[in-house]
Amino acid sequence: MTEKTSWSIQALVSKMEKIELFDSHAHLDELPDLPETIKKAKQAGVIGIIAVGTTVESNKRTLEIAAAYPNYVHPAIGYHPWDIKAEELEANLIFIQEHLKNCIALGEVGLDYKAKVKKELQFQVFGQLLDLANQYDKPVIIHCRFSHERALRMILEKGVKRAVFHWYSGSLDLLAEVMARGFFISATPALLYSLHHQEAIKKAPLERILLETDTPVTYQGIDSRPKQVRTTGEQVAKLKGLELSVVAQQTTANALKFFQISIPSL
Repeated sequence: MTEKTSWSIQALVSKMEKIELFDSHAHLDELPDLPETIKKAKQAGVIGIIAVGTTVESNKRTLEIAAAYPNYVHPAIGYHPWDIKAEELEANLIFIQEHLKNCIALGEVGLDYKAKVKKELQFQVFGQLLDLANQYDKPVIIHCRFSHERALRMILEKGVKRAVFHWYSGSLDLLAEVMARGFFISATPALLYSLHHQEAIKKAPLERILLETDTPVTYQGIDSRPKQVRTTGEQVAKLKGLELSVVAQQTTANALKFFQISIPSL
């Protein structure tokens, strides 16, 4: 075998083993090391990131980051239930209405029954945000800690067509309805230790799962970054008895279809 032939075989094997991943949920605006984070994500095979916003300032920064990394960082703007304040409500909703048309999705939005914000105010804001998602035909990234059933009921009442339940850890009975309605759930590195999250991912068809990191959330003492979406993929593969390459191919296709993203190289 010649040296040239040897290198050709190595290149072919390398190409066959290439894993392309997509991080469908990251708070890039919170990072102090963004350029290095993006560099390492690309080196790890991450072909795209959905950057999510939570407040007006967070949304502004998210849009700036997406502009700095076009066709790689895709912006989603939202109003997190933890951050809802009556005196800031109008400014947040106006900003989202003015900029949502230029974003890939609405998010992170939703309900959180552990938050100090009154539930009625959360319901009001979530409902108004869902109206905007419908108005601009955008998918919704839903936070629903201890509020999965009410969140599902609200998106059904509003007629939302595309939604992903971020970091799903609700009941399996409700998961069956989420799947029956055509919605998605996302998997995070919490699969390393969360039994509820593991059971949901085991139950959901791979065709309805997105991978994410929720950067910069800390998992078992480690601050996550988009490159660790590979860890998420590995845990999904382990739970489902599949190869990582299969999980990566399907979940990346899921993300591109769900967010309606076109990547020329794919």
